[in-house]
Amino acid sequence: MTRLERSIAVVLRGGVMASTLCLACGVVLTLAAVAPDFAESLMHAGILILLSTPVARVAISIVEYATARDWRFAALTAIVLVELMASAVAALVFNQRL
Repeated sequence: MTRLERSIAVVLRGGVMASTLCLACGVVLTLAAVAPDFAESLMHAGILILLSTPVARVAISIVEYATARDWRFAALTAIVLVELMASAVAALVFNQRL
């Protein structure tokens, strides 16, 4: 397994575990009817972490490719990151108008 694969595995595993923890705690608090605002915040955080995990994977890939001096893949991956960020910004902007 290469260094890039190990780094990506750590990011993906950590993101999924953190998201699962937040979502599970939020569901338990919701079902127990304890601190509903905090439970909702935990569930929102879990979803946000889960959605940001692929973005973190792309950012790690850029760093790893640049470290390996593989400029072509670093540039292509940077383009993917820009597209991901542009789609997130577009979703936020268009959601505000609805």
